[in-house]
Amino acid sequence: MECIDAHLHLDQYPESDTDKLISEWRKAGITGVVAVSMNLASAYRTLELKRRYPDFVYAAVGYHPEQSLPSLLEREELFSLLRKEREMIDAVGEVGLPHYQADAVKETEAHCELLDQFAEVAVELALPLALHAVHDKAQIALDILLKKGVCKAHFHWLKAPNDVVEKIVRHGYYVSITPEICYRERDRHLACRIPLPQLLLETDGPWPHNGPFAGQVTTPVFLRRSVTVVAELHDISVEAAAAASVKATRDLYGYK
Repeated sequence: MECIDAHLHLDQYPESDTDKLISEWRKAGITGVVAVSMNLASAYRTLELKRRYPDFVYAAVGYHPEQSLPSLLEREELFSLLRKEREMIDAVGEVGLPHYQADAVKETEAHCELLDQFAEVAVELALPLALHAVHDKAQIALDILLKKGVCKAHFHWLKAPNDVVEKIVRHGYYVSITPEICYRERDRHLACRIPLPQLLLETDGPWPHNGPFAGQVTTPVFLRRSVTVVAELHDISVEAAAAASVKATRDLYGYK
């Protein structure tokens, strides 16, 4: 059974373990990962990983919103990097709007302006957006996408009101669920509302999870349990659920 992890921070795993980890993941049926960036340094590291594993890594360059705003110099270098390395880059991300970090939330308006700029670059370069936009920020981010004419976007680990979820789906954007689907009713409810052609699987690794994964290092292999729940909820075989997720991920991020 093949799976692709649609959102994780590959650069945050120990560099000395990367070869071993990817080998283990491949043996478990993981055929790719969408590696998102936190900031400029993270972006350069992610591109290094893409060069080392070109048939496994989808590289995304962006600036995570749950932190202080980037300096003007870092912002301009990120935009320059996206344009310069366009052929290596598969997405703009992780970008979005803050919700959890109080200091960042105070600067929400400025983060909206930054997301607006990233959306412009994504449209210019015909790249999808990998988004962090949850709860009340999901609607705000959606409005920015529509205003800028973003064709492809991925709301990762989405948590949003039902009416906002319906709008996201209606506009053809993608949504991913994490291993929380294995132990949280909220995530099961969300997965039922997303058509399979728009539903992706992710871990957000190495972010830790609870339930059956408590105390374990998060890896894409967790997707093998997530996909069994998706299959149950959508009343299809596990193989069909996995194939649908892989196709959706490739439709969004490209084929290797």
